[in-house]
Amino acid sequence: MGQRLQYLLPFGLLSLVILLAPVPFSTRPLTHHITMTAGQFAFDPPVLRVNQGDRVRLTLQASDVVHGFHLDGYGLQQRVEPGLSQEIEFVADRAGKFRYRCSVSCGTLHPFMIGELVVGPNLPFLRTVGLLLVAVAAALAYLWRFPPQPV
Repeated sequence: MGQRLQYLLPFGLLSLVILLAPVPFSTRPLTHHITMTAGQFAFDPPVLRVNQGDRVRLTLQASDVVHGFHLDGYGLQQRVEPGLSQEIEFVADRAGKFRYRCSVSCGTLHPFMIGELVVGPNLPFLRTVGLLLVAVAAALAYLWRFPPQPV
């Protein structure tokens, strides 16, 4: 049994590396130019995905009535009137999910006019996929090296 455990030791060490090692990312932040339209009762696009450190330039437009844009966690707020574009620029310096919402009462479904800013990669998912691949490789290697014996 000791030989079998020694055979799996490299896979265990690789699993620890996946769990504990920092994941390198591009050191150059990108600039995202995004045009966002506010209309009763939704933002288009409803979800913005950027990496931490990226610069975001939002061009806000209202398609029907006066709307507002408020980004939780960043303290950004802008009023948008139909026919006029407003610009907001910020650096996505905080990782996580942040809700943006209409900050001007625009009708009966105004409270449901929300969107989401997602900042940064999903490291738990990437690490889970890595661990799953190591586990599958370890199981296949173990079965190849130590095939089941007939009873």
